[in-house]
Amino acid sequence: MFLNRKHLPFFIAVLLGIGIYIGSKLSPNRSNYFTNSKNISKQKLSRLIDYLEYEYVDPVDTDSIVEGFIETVLQNLDPHSSYIPKQDFAAVKENMKGDFIGIGVSFYNYKDSVTVIRPIEGGPSFRAGILAGDRILMADDDTIYGKNWSESKIIERLRGQKNSKVQLKIKRAGIDSLLNFEIIRSEVPIKSVVASYMISPTLGYIKINRFAESTYQEFEKNIEDLLLEGASNLVLDLRDNPGGFLQIAEQIADEFLEDGKLILFTKNKTNEIAKSFATAKGRFEQAEVYVLINENSASASEIVAGALQDNDKGTIVGRRSFGKGLVQQEMDLGDGSAIRLTTSRYYTPTGRSIQRSYVEGSESYYDDYYERLENRASDTLKSEAIADSLTFITPKGKTVYGGGGIIPDVYVPYDINFNNDIVEYLKVSGTIDFFVFEHLDAQRAQYTSLSEAEFLSSFEVSETIYQQFAANFTETPNRENNEFDVYKSAIKTLLKSAFAKQLFGDNTAAKVLSTFDPMLQKTNDLEAVSISN
Repeated sequence: MFLNRKHLPFFIAVLLGIGIYIGSKLSPNRSNYFTNSKNISKQKLSRLIDYLEYEYVDPVDTDSIVEGFIETVLQNLDPHSSYIPKQDFAAVKENMKGDFIGIGVSFYNYKDSVTVIRPIEGGPSFRAGILAGDRILMADDDTIYGKNWSESKIIERLRGQKNSKVQLKIKRAGIDSLLNFEIIRSEVPIKSVVASYMISPTLGYIKINRFAESTYQEFEKNIEDLLLEGASNLVLDLRDNPGGFLQIAEQIADEFLEDGKLILFTKNKTNEIAKSFATAKGRFEQAEVYVLINENSASASEIVAGALQDNDKGTIVGRRSFGKGLVQQEMDLGDGSAIRLTTSRYYTPTGRSIQRSYVEGSESYYDDYYERLENRASDTLKSEAIADSLTFITPKGKTVYGGGGIIPDVYVPYDINFNNDIVEYLKVSGTIDFFVFEHLDAQRAQYTSLSEAEFLSSFEVSETIYQQFAANFTETPNRENNEFDVYKSAIKTLLKSAFAKQLFGDNTAAKVLSTFDPMLQKTNDLEAVSISN
């Protein structure tokens, strides 16, 4: 098999690092309380570090000892309290902020040369006219090609302060001389609303991949565009969304709930309860909404799904979600590092805690999740598997369930034709993206006149292209046993999606994948029934 615990979906890394964080920073007063509090345990730890640093016979890296201690302590609390080292904090913060300062290109360090995959739409390079396939050879007076230039070093060189300028020299295919570009660095969006389009004349679609600071603004803009295109109902795709900020989840849920409806409540260690209610601002309060979830939908995603389900709003479609109902708050440790500490639990409007049990420890907690991933094809947990003590009743009399995750109203089984070890591996490994990049780099001219509409309606991955890609796997057991070719149709769809992404962007790629999506097919069926009734 291609996919095992070493080849987990990319979202797992996000889930363990940044996606599980919901909440906000501690208030100054509470931070001071922690800073100023004194007890014998703290004094013992301080003395131990001092003894190690000044008295121990050999040199000791006390920083690494402290970091190891912090990580050990947090691992023994709950699965979602986490430590962020200072070398990682900037990247984590940037991802959750929703933008960074730079020139705005995605690239491969291809054959020791910075080769543009695609300029980021709306970014400085996009506005300046840099194109896919361009080679960036110089930044100001520095040559940035060759074996000594790693990807991280290139990124560091191309980024800089806002409004600072960088002079680029670029080699473009078909042009003998180098091209000169002056790029003014500015905010480059890291989109969290990664797809938005009309599925039918009345049904819009939005996919959110995390709940960052910028997510609600992105959501609002895309909602406005869909309304102008005639959307009266909506598909909200939260699959593989590991979560993010609590406040953003509340704002998204508010778009669908009437004024005064309870979104969620939280409870801390002293049983202090804080409730969040919807306002009158929602633009889809009277619409039919379909929320798509799967086993990788966690945290803030589950807040949105649970709030709508408990308020008898819309239909939750898919498979049981991750089951994370703990709220973290960020604490600065003073040296550029931070911890995210679980400070409360959240509950859906009917009073459900959807947090999975972690009484056997964090390792068992994640082992249970990994096992579930490996057995997704047979994961058919429905209401009959839930204890009566974990049932709750919505205002309109619908039964909903606690005990670990959101159980959908409409269950859609894991489709092994499009979701299997081989296809999942190809999705996350980058193999397809790099193959398509090399193909386009060699033959880009034949695609330059292709419009998005023409691509979606007429472009097909030829048998020649498929066989060229499949040749990469001739030495694998799966290929020798012809197992790889069993999923040819799905793999061709992934290849077409990669072409779409590199030629036109994420939105077009999502449209391609939607043609082979069992959950969207089920949603279309539900929408058709709703219209007929």
